[in-house]
Amino acid sequence: MHYFDHEKLDVYQAAIEFVVLANTVIENLPRGRAYLADQLQRAAASILLNIAEGAGEYSINEKLRFYRMAKRSATECAGIFDICQRLQIITEPYHLKGREFLTRIVAMLIKMAKALDKS
Repeated sequence: MHYFDHEKLDVYQAAIEFVVLANTVIENLPRGRAYLADQLQRAAASILLNIAEGAGEYSINEKLRFYRMAKRSATECAGIFDICQRLQIITEPYHLKGREFLTRIVAMLIKMAKALDKS
């Protein structure tokens, strides 16, 4: 049963799954990489929270603003995953799965924003 508008969105569900994956990655980062862990934790949560806030807005401009912020946070997470890959502190399966989630999330957010722009 859904109680809030955002819970019905596929992009929100994908964002939850990404937060879970990001948390697993964070738990496996080596000592001395707290700056990456903190940044990834904040950016992953920001995707989810901005989607929820946007879904709860009535104003199209406000919805767009929140969805764009969510997209920016998703691209930030992609950058963090790339850093982790280049530093060889993330396994390739986690890197690929993270990029898969993020690509899907960004594509959905772009589609949602374009649909709102037309209305």
